[in-house]
Formats: sequence, structure tokens, C-alpha cells
Amino acid sequence: MGEGIVIVDASMTDLIRPALYSAYHEILPLRRSHRGTVRADVVGPVCETGDFLARGREIENVLPGDLLAVCTAGAYGFAQSSNYNARTRPVEVLVDGDTCRVIRTRESYEDLVRGE
Repeated sequence: MGEGIVIVDASMTDLIRPALYSAYHEILPLRRSHRGTVRADVVGPVCETGDFLARGREIENVLPGDLLAVCTAGAYGFAQSSNYNARTRPVEVLVDGDTCRVIRTRESYEDLVRGE
């Protein structure tokens, strides 16, 4: 197990709770691998010190292109999300047992600039 940084597409604009008050959200790969685990900070692409989803977290060793689920973000996540740095909000997926469905589509650039 090593120390590292995992950079993901998600950011503090999508889920600010970890940066605001160290909220814990489980982060799971959508496909299991056999690459072992790493201890890493999971950070976003926004150039801010608060742009992280997890610090010092033991997670599966992921590679570019792997998909991760940030669990239990819920309505709080969307209500506290923002378009800071001109970032569009992500798709929201509701997982209920062994089924899932899109409950809010990903914002587009057109959505972002509609009120300009």
C-alpha cells in the first residue's frame, strides 16, 4: 500500500461537504480490480486547496478511465453544489437495491450560460 493522489472529474463544486466539515463519503470502483489498494487523497480538478473528496483514504488502486461511485451524496450534495469555475453539475443517479436510474441529467454548457 502506497501514498498517493487520485485525481477525479468530480470536485468540490459537485460535493462540498468533505471540504466544509470533513463529511465522509464512501468511494467505490464500479468495477472491481485485483490491483490492490492505495492510501490516497481523492481530489478534483479545481485549483483550490479545498477541492478534495477524501483525504488519506484507503481505496482500490485505480487507473485512468476507471469509474468511481461517491456514495450517499444525496439531495444535500445537489443543494450545496455550484457552478464555480464555470463547471456544470453532474448527472444524478439513484441507486435502489440492485436497480439504478437517472433522476437528474448532466447540465450542459447551454444550461450554464442560459441566464447570461
